[in-house]
Amino acid sequence: MDRLKRFPLPGVLRRWLLALLACGVALLLVLQASPPALSQAGAPSAGPAEIRGVWLTANDMPILRDRERTKAAVAALADLHLNTLYPVVWNDGIAYYPSAVSESRGLQSFTYRGFQGQDILADLLEQAHGRGLLVIPWFEFGLMTPPGGELARRHPDWLTQRQDGGRTSISAAGEVAWLNPFRPEVQQLIRDLVLEVVGTYDVDGIQFDDHMSLPREFGYDPFTIAAYRRETGRPVPPDPADPAWVKWRADRLTALMEGLARAVRSRRPGAIVSVSPNYYDHAYKLQLQDWLAWVRRGVVDELVIQIYRPDVESFLPHLGRAEVLESQRKIPVSIGIMAGQRNRPVATELIEAQVQAARERQLGVAFFYLESLWIPGTEVGEGRAASLRRLFPTPAPRTRIRPQEAGLSPP
Repeated sequence: MDRLKRFPLPGVLRRWLLALLACGVALLLVLQASPPALSQAGAPSAGPAEIRGVWLTANDMPILRDRERTKAAVAALADLHLNTLYPVVWNDGIAYYPSAVSESRGLQSFTYRGFQGQDILADLLEQAHGRGLLVIPWFEFGLMTPPGGELARRHPDWLTQRQDGGRTSISAAGEVAWLNPFRPEVQQLIRDLVLEVVGTYDVDGIQFDDHMSLPREFGYDPFTIAAYRRETGRPVPPDPADPAWVKWRADRLTALMEGLARAVRSRRPGAIVSVSPNYYDHAYKLQLQDWLAWVRRGVVDELVIQIYRPDVESFLPHLGRAEVLESQRKIPVSIGIMAGQRNRPVATELIEAQVQAARERQLGVAFFYLESLWIPGTEVGEGRAASLRRLFPTPAPRTRIRPQEAGLSPP
């Protein structure tokens, strides 16, 4: 601006030039802070490709365990321009792949294979990578475990409890127990399973969901009570919602996630650490998941927020929350959308409206789950396919690491 003082200009012209310069600076700052704009087709015009994912659950095992059905499903998803698969690898205390870690601990007496004897995860990786899709295995149960399962029976001291001594809660999976995330033995088990997956298979990352958590009513076991008293000098608050008690436990879950992320990146450089929690207020206050801290600390590379709502009106407010916008400026963020439960598909029109709302805000999407999203040979399936073709008319390939880049030998 000092240069303008060297030339005598009429007062009106000088003020006009100064205002124009100020507007240009302001516009530049806005553009630098804004997320990528959408193209006419609805896909981000710059930066990483938007996430277009689908979870493959235990309900999808009839597809995943049959090699030909897996091949057909992957081909269909690729043709519909999805780009990321999240297959379950840890559910109900069972590893859905040949796991030496599980068998060495006596957690399963069989190897989970396909109908043709194939390694399900290896087969899916071959099919998906051949069609340009990323595969990020999903530790669905996380710290949750069946109360009557082998893990709970062998290691009852690994379970945490409520203040009344109860060790179970009711979830979407029924009655479940919770592994104590503050015990070194539990942390080691999860770490060993995760490193087995990223170290054995040519995966593109690993995902934890809302079950890598602890319901706030839990943590009243002797081990955790002693740790809290030792570190704070105070007794454990009787109120599970006490802010200091919530934060203490949430901070230790954050430390667990930091350790897992470091281990994954050390074992497989370039691997994506993905998390799919509930919206932040629910995740932190009720499940002790401070995922915003995970984003801020660089613990996670990808965020998929579960917003399962029965209508658009209750869905929309979650898309513009401050923590979503902040995360969006740092890493790829997408929204988990419910496609239905077994034999209860969500209306295609609602799915389409929620997807469009998310993408208008430069958010990716992930569908829960394959069987309810795409049902081949049915009227629902044909409607879904037509809708997905409208929503995603062009591909959005995501960049994946190669075995050599990750310091591994090709499979």
